[in-house]
Amino acid sequence: MNDEFLKRRQRLIHDIGKDSIAILASAPRLFRNSDVEVPYRQNSDFHYLTGFDEPEAIAVIAPGQDEGEFILFCREFDPLKALWTGHYAGTQGAKEHFLANQAHPIETLGERLPDLLMNRRRVYFLLGDGSEDLDKTIFNAVRRVRTRARTGVTAPYEFLALEHLLHEYRLRKSEREIELMDQAAQVSVEAHKKAMKASRPGMMEYEIEAVLLNEFNRKGMRAPAYPSIVAAGANACVLHYTENRSELKDGDLLLIDAGVENHSYASDITRTFPISGTFTEPQKQLYELVLKAQLAAIEIIKPGCLWNQPHDLAIAILTEGLIKLGLLIGERETLVKEEAYKRFYMHRTGHWLGMDVHDVGDYMTNGEWRSLEEGMVLTVEPGLYVPNDSDIDPCWWGIGIRIEDDVLVTQTGYRVLTAGLPKTVVEIESYMAG
Repeated sequence: MNDEFLKRRQRLIHDIGKDSIAILASAPRLFRNSDVEVPYRQNSDFHYLTGFDEPEAIAVIAPGQDEGEFILFCREFDPLKALWTGHYAGTQGAKEHFLANQAHPIETLGERLPDLLMNRRRVYFLLGDGSEDLDKTIFNAVRRVRTRARTGVTAPYEFLALEHLLHEYRLRKSEREIELMDQAAQVSVEAHKKAMKASRPGMMEYEIEAVLLNEFNRKGMRAPAYPSIVAAGANACVLHYTENRSELKDGDLLLIDAGVENHSYASDITRTFPISGTFTEPQKQLYELVLKAQLAAIEIIKPGCLWNQPHDLAIAILTEGLIKLGLLIGERETLVKEEAYKRFYMHRTGHWLGMDVHDVGDYMTNGEWRSLEEGMVLTVEPGLYVPNDSDIDPCWWGIGIRIEDDVLVTQTGYRVLTAGLPKTVVEIESYMAG
């Protein structure tokens, strides 16, 4: 991957130019309680440019810098500390293993930064990433450069958001990124299959979550891309339900929204299936409606398709189906315009997917929905949710359904990364019976 990180830095260097500099901080360490740390996860933008997954680090990209354009400030290696926390790179390792042209102890940032800022016009940095200490260090360094004005040097006077560039880069995945996402998708597919096989009345939601996590860990991918949702019955009508403490009951559906992370790249899958192995008629009718909307939305994905088109198509299909089932009354066009469907379907049909599960990148450009391009990855996830105590026929109560797959935009159309997981009513019932 070092070649990939190098290409990304070279692209950034080309785009910001020799009169600019980019500075970004690693993610801070987080503590669960007292001195017990939360497992470390690097800031996605920092990882994207450096591949350096340690805390207490600052990366500086300085185009045209004589001693090298990639400068990394990090922890100096301390053998005694390594006895407690394990090996880490240190400044020497930063150069040898991460291709930093220069590496300095993190404590020297304030001292060295003014020289790096001299005669630069612009400073690019991440806005709102919680690095207030870095912001102060940058502005203090700028003030120190200004005090040298009589010697003929100039200080930066433009401060720009680095994420505007990086997040556009991250939207289009390289072959290596697609490979990593493919691997994550396949492990998540197998985890969902095992969870589907294991589910039966009387079990608890957290037992099914354990099946998922076990498969993630068995394949060497220890970090879920997000907290797993294992929602039985009416719990599925809570979109971000993560308590996972209820009992699985005969006759209910189970909605599982779970995916694993692979080298900082996410997968994201949702399946809904009957705990008993067989759909009731109302469950089947709503499920097949959601599946019809999902398949149609996926089918139109290709370069040039506007971001909102799959969502609009899914809404039209869901609304038409809800009218036929008697859950909505009126003309489809009017109901869509009035957003009447939001009573049962209140979220979007997808989102970008990449290093973050809800990945970065603008959905609109210049006031228009952006066109899909080869290498983009998105989810397609329509749903329907009917909570208990609704003022409709109780046969629909407590049914929550979402079907979600990860879709890569290819040169001529699309490829479903999460294919292979049972999805039709026949496939699900057959798989669970087998």
